[in-house]
Amino acid sequence: MCGIVGYIGKRKAYPILIKGLHRLEYRGYDSAGVALINEDGQLNVYKAKGKVAELEAFCAEKDTRGNIGIAHTRWATHGEPNTVNAHPHYSESERLAIIHNGIIENYAVLKAGLQQEGYTFKSETDTEVLVQLIEYTQLNRHVDLKTAVQLALQQVIGAYAIAVLDKDHPDTLIAARKGSPLVVGIGEGEYFLASDATPIVEYTDQVIYIEDEEIVYISMNPNSPPFREGQGVGSLDITTINNVAKTPEIKRLELSLSQLEKGGYPHFMLKEIFEQPRTLTDSMRGRVNVRQDNIALSGFIDNKERFLNAKRIIITACGTSWHAGLIAMYAIEEFAQIPVEVEYSSEFRYRKPVINKDDVVIAISQSGETADTLAAIQLAKSKGAFIFSICNVVGASIPRVSDSGCYTHVGPEIGVASTKAFTAQVVALTMLALCIGREKGTLSEEHYLNIVRELGQIPDKIERVLGQNKRIADFAKTFTYAQNFIYLGRGYNFPVAMEGALKLKEISYIHAEGYPAAEMKHGPIALISQEMPVVVVAPHCGTYEKVVSNIQEIKARKGRVIAIVTEGDKLVSKIADYVIEVPETEECLTPLLTVIPLQLLAYHIAVVKGCDVDQPRNLAKSVTVE
Repeated sequence: MCGIVGYIGKRKAYPILIKGLHRLEYRGYDSAGVALINEDGQLNVYKAKGKVAELEAFCAEKDTRGNIGIAHTRWATHGEPNTVNAHPHYSESERLAIIHNGIIENYAVLKAGLQQEGYTFKSETDTEVLVQLIEYTQLNRHVDLKTAVQLALQQVIGAYAIAVLDKDHPDTLIAARKGSPLVVGIGEGEYFLASDATPIVEYTDQVIYIEDEEIVYISMNPNSPPFREGQGVGSLDITTINNVAKTPEIKRLELSLSQLEKGGYPHFMLKEIFEQPRTLTDSMRGRVNVRQDNIALSGFIDNKERFLNAKRIIITACGTSWHAGLIAMYAIEEFAQIPVEVEYSSEFRYRKPVINKDDVVIAISQSGETADTLAAIQLAKSKGAFIFSICNVVGASIPRVSDSGCYTHVGPEIGVASTKAFTAQVVALTMLALCIGREKGTLSEEHYLNIVRELGQIPDKIERVLGQNKRIADFAKTFTYAQNFIYLGRGYNFPVAMEGALKLKEISYIHAEGYPAAEMKHGPIALISQEMPVVVVAPHCGTYEKVVSNIQEIKARKGRVIAIVTEGDKLVSKIADYVIEVPETEECLTPLLTVIPLQLLAYHIAVVKGCDVDQPRNLAKSVTVE
């Protein structure tokens, strides 16, 4: 959940580290810190509570010299957010400094053992335990730092991505990972280290994705051999924690600097909402043919028999991705006639699920690093299930351990509240459902062709919905008073109601709940009053008439209704207080249109309330710890 960045090379490290922290701030923003070794051999650690800007202000008058350094932006797990608990952490001698993303589960046992050896601790973190353990191991086993890191990590239970500096070796940077992401960028005579590629992209497009239980040893010693021909000074060595040598595999980074900028929008979230016509076009490119009469998903084509012979499909995900999975359940069961279960990854992995070899498990994760989802598919894989993943980040952990999958290709999503990733996941899952249904013969060719053609029109139809942004912004001001919201939907749009409620909770801090509209009578109707806004997703399809009845029940109790309806709607428009229209489309595709007004509504309510929509309190973009 934290962001780490490191640099070693010929440039001044501090500006690179600070810029990198800003790029990673969506991963955590309750405190930040930096460690630098200057030309005099001093190891300086500077930390500040709050966002990276607070660290910059603190460092304004500090010694920030040095060509090697590590930096960290924190989302707190062990210990409250404050300067003492912020990373980097010193070892007892202050010779070593460490940054860490993850959780050391057995830190209390390790800490007690070190305290018996006379070690003292300044912070409440599990991370300080690890740096003390590394120093203790080095001193007592009389080994070099790399070996000490290997031996210490062999004692650790949990997840980590770490980077370690040693002031006695100012030309060396050591890093390791297990369960938390880590990428190394390779420049000309310099190396970059980060939780993801965003801090690296403006310096190099050559990266190595570090695998679990691997240790990276980078040396700028002039006598060390170059990592590759033409690299100049510097070497990189990768081994496992058991000292098995690994051959680095260099990948080309497909990411542009412009994708990481706001592009004139006040927030990343608004930019990403408005990017959806383009990102969905990109997601379908090469998959929906130009005639819009066929879908080709290589992940399905190459593993067709596993899907066709599946007795059951299990979808596992968290948060917004779980809502996308619920929509997929409706589509797969309708088109392919295969039973589908949608599981929260955090529950699935712990409840001793029954998994068979003829099950297909679909894992959904924007980042591809979600810890619970990664653990869930590893469990399913151990039982012989076939793993198919839907991810956005190329080279992430989940697609690497999956048997097959589909990238959504929407580019980096910086806003913590997911928007464009959600709609791309729904598109990818809908395409998969269509492929299975057509191949099985459970979906008629006419229906298949109608949906495929309509998929091609979705980006233009989203543009029409986005054209109502100003009107949504205007009436959103009315609802900043609200303490609670209810969101209602049926069928394919029940998950949309839940997603709309989640967006409002995440960024405006207003309590909201999503329900199936018919369930309102089974409890939630007791909450209806003039002070309780109700958002109803009511496109003209499926159970439309029943949803109209639900709206009438709300109005009879003086509830205020915001309705999402199909263009030209006559019934709901007469009784709802506010109406947002979306173009007509196939029922299975309505979530791609109805969710857009809910994203905009949540955004504008949060902005009027003065909330930080890109970095809402207590949340981080990628949940890489339990």
